[in-house]
Amino acid sequence: MHIVFFADQHAESLGGAQVSMRLQRTYLERAGHTVTIVAPRMHAARGADAAGDPGYVDLPSIPITADREYSLTWPGRRTDRFLDRALTRRPPVDLVHVQADFWGAYIGHRFAHRHGIPAVHTMHNRVDVGIAAVTPLHKPVLGALNLWRRTALRGIGAQPYGADGWAYLAGIAAESRAVTAPSAHFARRLEQHGVFGSVDVVWNGIDDEVRAQVLAALRQAQGPEGERVAGRPRFIWLGRMSPEKRLLPFLEAVVASDVDADIEIVGGGGERRAAERIAARAGRPGIRFAGRIGYADVLARIAAADAVVQTSIGFETQGMTPFEAATLGTPTIVSDPDIAGELRGGLWAVPDAGADEPRRIAALADTLRIAAADIVAGRAPEPDPQVAADFRQSSRTAAMLEVYERALAG
Repeated sequence: MHIVFFADQHAESLGGAQVSMRLQRTYLERAGHTVTIVAPRMHAARGADAAGDPGYVDLPSIPITADREYSLTWPGRRTDRFLDRALTRRPPVDLVHVQADFWGAYIGHRFAHRHGIPAVHTMHNRVDVGIAAVTPLHKPVLGALNLWRRTALRGIGAQPYGADGWAYLAGIAAESRAVTAPSAHFARRLEQHGVFGSVDVVWNGIDDEVRAQVLAALRQAQGPEGERVAGRPRFIWLGRMSPEKRLLPFLEAVVASDVDADIEIVGGGGERRAAERIAARAGRPGIRFAGRIGYADVLARIAAADAVVQTSIGFETQGMTPFEAATLGTPTIVSDPDIAGELRGGLWAVPDAGADEPRRIAALADTLRIAAADIVAGRAPEPDPQVAADFRQSSRTAAMLEVYERALAG
């Protein structure tokens, strides 16, 4: 079977959805399938392994962020023609899997409709919360997005005329044969708001082999007793440095807590300089920025940490890092109650402080102090072992193949 993924951003760029698509491709190809990933061409440097990879179709694009990490491809007839020509160099397409929310979704569904190919859509983004986090003009922006969606997808499914985020998601999924979501809480919200009748829950996963290697190295470092490596509590924050991820409030909470711990920040993005300024003003604890690092190194650092810190609230449709942490045996400090519920244990939940940011920061600071004390005392919570089993990519690929077969059967 030849499956074509459609993405808003190149799979080699930074982001949980991109990591997930690379893993999905690896495990589908191991199962004997062919995968092509269609996305805007990157303008920043990418890994040498990706250069010339026939599994990537890079669409003409323009950079849309200052660091040139992310790009936009305009959906329309010119892009349609470029894509159709590019895919003549690949085997005939059996299934389209759209894993995009904006231009990638339009381009993917236009391709599926044009060629009469079944489409599966994975929802990665709660667009209303994400847009509200980055602009006070989120309502006009959503209205404009819905207009763009109706124009780009004219004649493809029943396009709703609503102007909110749910109408938008319903419109981009309108002609899909199946819709999946990476968490139960997001799937239920999609159903409740009429986006799709029945949404399959298929978590994003962790590479089975890399996980095994990381855990083997950790056991060797810990010794035969399996005790944590001595030292101050080690907290790690990972992700894109943008407002909805709440890195800056986290660092304000770190400073307010005055916790005796080591803090590591992994990732990159537009808020890095502001984050470094906060860290420079801090006396204690020590805050270190690791930048962008490879997947295996990310997992190794999660496994070696005493706790992962998850700080976004209401934005994540899954939140990869707490699940990766649970799979590696590392507990998480969790700000989002939906994620806390899905993890089923192995966490410190930050108390709900409403929408007031100073109260949220104070609640997070208190939780950091509690977690540090628990770690030092040897009473840190243990993640649910079932999460580790359910989160492996091999099991996620098997679940997705069942969705594909159902979509192909109509």
